[in-house]
Amino acid sequence: MAAAMGHRLAELIAEYEVPGAALAYLHQGELHEFAAGVLNKATGVESTPDSLFQIGSVTKVWTATLLMQDIEQGRLTLDTPVVDVLPEFKVADPEVTKTVTIRHLLSHTSGIDGDLFLDTGRGDDCVEKYVAACADLAQNHPLGVTQSYCNSGFIVAGRVLEKLAGKRWDDVLRERIIDPLGLTHTATLAEDVLRFRAAMGHMENGDPAPVWGLMRSAGPAGLICARPADVVAFARAHLEGGLLENPAAMWEPQIDIPNPHTLGRQWGIGWILDEWDGRKVVSHGGNTIGQHAMLWMLPGTGTIACVTVNGGHSGAFTHRVVTELFAELDGVTVPARLGPPEQPVQVDSARYAGVYERAGSRITIGEREGGLRLRMESTGELAALDEPVELDLRPVDEVTFVGRRDGDPDWLSAVFFELPDGSPYVHLGARATPRTG
Repeated sequence: MAAAMGHRLAELIAEYEVPGAALAYLHQGELHEFAAGVLNKATGVESTPDSLFQIGSVTKVWTATLLMQDIEQGRLTLDTPVVDVLPEFKVADPEVTKTVTIRHLLSHTSGIDGDLFLDTGRGDDCVEKYVAACADLAQNHPLGVTQSYCNSGFIVAGRVLEKLAGKRWDDVLRERIIDPLGLTHTATLAEDVLRFRAAMGHMENGDPAPVWGLMRSAGPAGLICARPADVVAFARAHLEGGLLENPAAMWEPQIDIPNPHTLGRQWGIGWILDEWDGRKVVSHGGNTIGQHAMLWMLPGTGTIACVTVNGGHSGAFTHRVVTELFAELDGVTVPARLGPPEQPVQVDSARYAGVYERAGSRITIGEREGGLRLRMESTGELAALDEPVELDLRPVDEVTFVGRRDGDPDWLSAVFFELPDGSPYVHLGARATPRTG
């Protein structure tokens, strides 16, 4: 498999219209690295194993790891209220302001509307300014009652780190993870990434993205750039030691994910938790502007894999890579993506029609024969970079629907559910969105 994977990677990027990709995996203590395609279709620069890709939200596990270091050293606990460290912290709900904890932030259970993408400048105070701008953020759901992906919460977590350490998040990351692990190809700032061969994201039409990366204020939630081998080395330290006394504490389930068909069944501390063939899987993914990354590790076998991609049908591509890879390496069957049932299911779909809205996103769901019609549009700072998504949803069961866009091999799943108080929600793309109309 090791020798063949380079050839296979080239075949798969062609099949999934991916400009370029890189892969590193650790198996039985040995590291393997591969790359295929180009980093930028406009320049034709070749993708290599040491190229830096944006790993996006995989960054969140690094931020969570830093906070767990502080917890192990007694500076705070998972249940420390955020305001104990950041007295200036504030969101729209005064009770949440007082009671939201580090655990809520790291397990995406705070309910704080999570997709505030706000450019607060390039200065070293950008994270501090971002947290100040959270004062008007409303609750997507009540504190702790369910899971909804929250970028905002991880940026606040990054500010907690800054306050405890008295220095910027980027420096804490370098001093406590990057340098101790000897990661030579990991950076957060564009001026550092420029020292290396770096990937450019590509949009759905195949063109290079109009901008290279996210605003600096998003750092603790998604700004690391790295080669896959460095990401594997980070995960290896979670399996074998080197960063935490008890890394497995981060794998303890904190909340069930309402839609288990997208990323996994549960959220731990930073990590996403799942099972393949009865084996524990610990993972995280990330998306930026035209770039995508996935990191998986199987604690039971010690196998770790990281794939980075700069466009195309990236989700379907990474799923195909991991399916073939883990079958060959560990004899593990990766579950297929949820698709429509062989026989149509009759469901009262009309009860789910309406408008669902949260910070940065509006989802409009209408009735159609045999299912629903979904329109999803960005409404925040990234709206200009995201085309609205429209697709038909087909029922799988009473609460679960799937759909995909024309030409896209990947199925998207949506689960409709209610909170304990009866409030209707849809869980889509790892986010819980309330019905507002």
